[in-house]
This record gives sequence, structure tokens and C-alpha cells, in this order.
Amino acid sequence: MEPASFFAASRLVIVAGKGGVGKTVVSAALARAAAAHGVRTLLVEVTGTAAVHRYFGADPLAYAPELLVPADPATGCAAIHGRAITPDEALVDYLEDHGMRRVARRLARSGTLEVIATATPGIKDILVLGKVKQLVVAAEADLIVVDAPAAGHAVGLLRAAPTLVDTARSGPIQHQASQVLSLLRDPHRCQVMLVAIPEETPVNELIETAYALEDDVGVRLAPVVVNGVYPEIADLDGEPDSDDVAHRAALADAAEHRLAREHMQRHHVERLRRELPLEQLALPFLFRGDDGPADSEVLAKHVVAAIRSLPDHTQAHG
Repeated sequence: MEPASFFAASRLVIVAGKGGVGKTVVSAALARAAAAHGVRTLLVEVTGTAAVHRYFGADPLAYAPELLVPADPATGCAAIHGRAITPDEALVDYLEDHGMRRVARRLARSGTLEVIATATPGIKDILVLGKVKQLVVAAEADLIVVDAPAAGHAVGLLRAAPTLVDTARSGPIQHQASQVLSLLRDPHRCQVMLVAIPEETPVNELIETAYALEDDVGVRLAPVVVNGVYPEIADLDGEPDSDDVAHRAALADAAEHRLAREHMQRHHVERLRRELPLEQLALPFLFRGDDGPADSEVLAKHVVAAIRSLPDHTQAHG
């Protein structure tokens, strides 16, 4: 599949996965890959962990958008902007947009949102998703990539819309939840990309999350990302080339460990393929990862290569 077609499939991609699977660096890499193909990209952080900026060598993201990567007309690379969305700031924004600036500032100072959130479960999530929806409608970017919370919290975040549609029969909350749910269920506007590493627990959680999101929310799922895949090394089962007995034994032990790791990973990749009928984007384990811009730049190239390996008929699942 051509990357341009892949990135044009929907306006919003929500990236989610179990903690520790590299969800944030995958979000950054996806943004870089899209921008490299001329797609103006906005990277949104809603986790509250302030981690995305590391992969661009930038300061922690603020509510206002800021430039992470400038456009380069010479290469056709588009700009990447980033911003962080919190419920409090989204509420102030919402009230100001509806002509209640003075009330908004008073609520922000008083901590009233916590009281509202206690009385109305899911309201914080709807405020955040409502702002994301507003950004999609504004179309200031061709693609919005959301670095969502870890998988369990991501399900709660996305479940907030159908829950509030059912419980809030009228009023602004119900209206906002309805609009958010319409966005989430429109595959031309929104897809969810789940990330796992090829190990038992992350794969189990990805499969469980995938079906929960389809059943409870009705979202479409993009191809899943299998991150941290060990590249195969040829002839590992051969005799180590060393005259030193101790060195040869150490090399044999290392080769055995590596082969066992590769076998384990292949097992879980195949299990994921059997149990979840989605295409996979395999990204390599970065043995010299620096947890910085270089990681996202390297993975962005692998994202593009993985997309090119997808069949042209690749569809979202749902």
C-alpha cells in the first residue's frame, strides 16, 4: 500500500497500547512518517505523562499548538505541530467558545471541574475528546495523531461517549457526547491503532482491547503495530567462530538465548494474527535506542516500509 493512501484513510488516528510497549514513540514515528509524505500532522498528547516531546528534542507540550518539525519544501516534508489537552483547559476553551469567558476563568480557579467530574463520570473524557473533535472539524491539520492513555484507560476514555449518550438524555453534555460518538464511529474520520510487543501479556491485552473497543464503542481498528520485533540473524545455530573455549561457550549461550527469544516472538505474532484478523505493522527492537528524536526518526522509516508491505486492499476492521 502507498503511504499516501494509508495516511489519507482517516483524519484522526488514536494510538493506544499497554504501558511499556512503546505507544508514545510509535505515535511520534507515525507523525514523522505522515509528515514525510506531505501530510500536515498534529500530534496530540492526552495521557498527562508529558513524554511525546522527548522524541522531537522539544520542551513539554502545552495546550497551545507549537511547532515540532518545520515544513521542508525541498523534500516535500510537511510540518508537525504538537499540543497537550487536559480536561480543565478543554472546559475553559469550551465555555469561552460559548460566550462564558468570565465563568470559565472562575471555574478554572475554583477547582469546580473535580466536583462536576465526581457527579458525572466520563465528563473529563468527553471534554478532552470534544476538543479533539473540534480540531478534526477545524481541519488545520491533514492528520491528527493522538497519543492515548494505556490500553485500559484508553477503553475508558473512548467508552465515555456512548455511556454519556445513554445517560445524559439532553443538554450540552449529551450533545457533545453524541458528536464525539459520531466521530469515533466514522471510519473516514477516525481509526484506532493498537500497539503491542510480541509477548504474552501485551498481546492478550491488545486482543481484549480490540474487541472491547469494537463491541462497546464501534470504532474501526487500523492495522496493529507489533513493536520491538527482533530482526532475524542468519546462522545463529552454527558453531561459534572462536578459538577461545570460554568465548565460544559464551557465544553459544548468547545465540541460544537469541534464538529462543526470536521463537517466542514469532509464536506470539502468529497467535495475534490468528486471534485478531487485522494486518500488522512490524517495527524492530532498537538495541541502541536513545529514547529521543533518533528513535522516532528510525522508527518512522520502518513505519513507511511496513505500510508499503501491506496489501492495497487493506481495510480497517470493525
